[in-house]
Amino acid sequence: MKRTLLAACVGAASQAMAAVPDSRMEHVIVTVPIHKKAAETALPVTVLSGDELKRLAASSLGETLGDQPGISNSSFGPGVGRPVIRGQGGPRTINLSNGIAAADVSSLSPDHAVSIEPMLAESVEVLRGPATLLYGGGAIGGVINTLDNRIPAKPIEGVQGAVEYRYDEAADMDTGVVKLEGGGGNFAFHVSGTFREFDDLEIPGLAIDEAAVERQEELLGLEHGHEEHGEEDHEEHDEHDHEEELENSDGFIANTNGDSDVYTIGGSYHFGERNFVGLAYNRFETNYGIPPGAHEHDHGDEEEHEGEEHEGEEHAHGEEEDIRIDLEQERYDMQLHVHDLAPGLIDVARGFLTYTDYEHVELEGMEVGTQFDRETWEGRLELVREGADHRVLGLQWRADEFEAIGDEAYVPATDSAEWGLFYVQDFHTADWLFEVGGRADYVERDPATGASQDFTSFSLSGTANYTISANWSAGLSLSRSARAPSTEELFSNLNNSEEQLVTHAATGIIEIGDPDLDEEVSYNADLSLNWQTEEAFAELTFFYNTFNDYIFLLNTGEAVDETAVYVYEQDDAEFYGVEFESSFDVASFAGGDLALGLFGDMITGEFDSAGDVPRLPPMRIGSELSWRSDALGVYVSVLNAEDQEDPGDFETETNGYTRWDAGIDYNVRFAGDTELLAFVKLKNITDEEIRLSTSFLRNYAPQPGESIEAGIRLMF
Repeated sequence: MKRTLLAACVGAASQAMAAVPDSRMEHVIVTVPIHKKAAETALPVTVLSGDELKRLAASSLGETLGDQPGISNSSFGPGVGRPVIRGQGGPRTINLSNGIAAADVSSLSPDHAVSIEPMLAESVEVLRGPATLLYGGGAIGGVINTLDNRIPAKPIEGVQGAVEYRYDEAADMDTGVVKLEGGGGNFAFHVSGTFREFDDLEIPGLAIDEAAVERQEELLGLEHGHEEHGEEDHEEHDEHDHEEELENSDGFIANTNGDSDVYTIGGSYHFGERNFVGLAYNRFETNYGIPPGAHEHDHGDEEEHEGEEHEGEEHAHGEEEDIRIDLEQERYDMQLHVHDLAPGLIDVARGFLTYTDYEHVELEGMEVGTQFDRETWEGRLELVREGADHRVLGLQWRADEFEAIGDEAYVPATDSAEWGLFYVQDFHTADWLFEVGGRADYVERDPATGASQDFTSFSLSGTANYTISANWSAGLSLSRSARAPSTEELFSNLNNSEEQLVTHAATGIIEIGDPDLDEEVSYNADLSLNWQTEEAFAELTFFYNTFNDYIFLLNTGEAVDETAVYVYEQDDAEFYGVEFESSFDVASFAGGDLALGLFGDMITGEFDSAGDVPRLPPMRIGSELSWRSDALGVYVSVLNAEDQEDPGDFETETNGYTRWDAGIDYNVRFAGDTELLAFVKLKNITDEEIRLSTSFLRNYAPQPGESIEAGIRLMF
């Protein structure tokens, strides 16, 4: 739905709704092994680009993509939003920047931000489902690839760019975006940046769902409160005292303000007909707060909490208790593309080399609690034979040094090395397009404490795309995918005594790794049916994934200092579901086109012996009605999510919701290629309380309430 209705808010004035399906299907997917148009691949792919991406782009990838079929947002407040693909997140999905991993620590903990800025993207491509063939085991659940042209792939003559300002009422958020590209002769350059400041997020009602928090503690077999409170103290606490202890707030989420600055500079030198070499530098900085109650940490002596009046204190918590994350990452990219290297054998050679230096500290008031450092080198070489039968031979390498320092560092310093070799080939007939491939991976993880672990994995994939008629096509994708256990799954709290066990602050539990874990293997099937005309499209996808030795956290039923103890275990599991998306031109009147979009998705995940998989998204269905003329566009949309009544063991259910949004945009063209776009969005019009089942933070921080977002964008 969202793909085809982009013009309703920020579409170019000259673009009619009838052209959208064509542009959608003509987009060349660069995230797949053999670059293909969207209409030519059987893989389940979501693409946001152009005007649609400008409309939907938000401060995080999760918020940007969260309403797409098969994709949800795992929010941890306004500073963090990580996409969840078909219920898979964490170490099972990879966030890529221009084809190379972001190399942050967002997969380690749900309160860690993804170091990618969506508002600088040219396009975002999502592979919904296993993509281990090209990107290794970490993509067993899917891939999100953000492309921003920081290394211009084509020569640019003259200067072009855009300047944008946005204001979002929900968090009093100011965002500025600047982009400038140009060149001459063989040289091209790119400069871009975003600058963002935001206040505490406004919400409908109380931030903390105290009843849900109590229910979860009952499920875990824990008494509420910190260990220093005795049973007699608990009996004396009434509901009001409980609220103060949880540091609740009404109408806003305390300590969720922050800021971010992101800037990129890059350039390329073009030689020959299609060859280029380029370099780029990116710096990502953000500082954001963690909502009260969502981060378990040492609160100090009891007297710090007793007798606090909080009179005239809007946020009802002391400065020393605020948890903030200060994140900095520097990234250096190099690319080399050479065509006709050895015609008939190697028609294209693509080389990528990236170095990232990542650091973030968790601040407790003015003191550093825990520091995370990560240095990563990643290289990639693809040798392509073009022609009737495409072939790609590729080599991928990654070297990673990770270290966590501080009281809440529950994962030991670990060096990792990964090697991957893959081969993909396709075959064509008049009506069929087949693609087959395989990959071998070697992964070694060497912790500072304990013995190193190594894994050898194999992945296989086959797809078939059949053109039924001019308007109909069907696709089938089958694959075997394998993933080596992550560092935290293997080594969390390894070799720590009971007194030394460290709580994972973001989840509020003690997690204990297992160095004897086996690799995780999934067998996957996707079946899709597509219908496409100049005025409409519809896509229906069924998927089924069965996992051998799925890695998950199992509650031991034990507790240390009133904190539940979980261990990483393995069990077989299966996931299945359906995704649907469509758009139709309904009528033309008043000089414009009326279009209707529909979408829906559903997923079920079950362990063989451990019940429902936790934090899965509920069934959703949505619709959008839009009208657009040459200069004016309006839309209204509705998204309905059902109750999540199967939250998984030791997890609380979430209520369903219905969210209404609307928007209007006006586009003015000036001489040449200059355009001015003004837009207004009305979000969550009915002020619905929304708590996402995919979020670890759902009981402590709901989604924004009723708000207005407005902006203006100058393109030249």
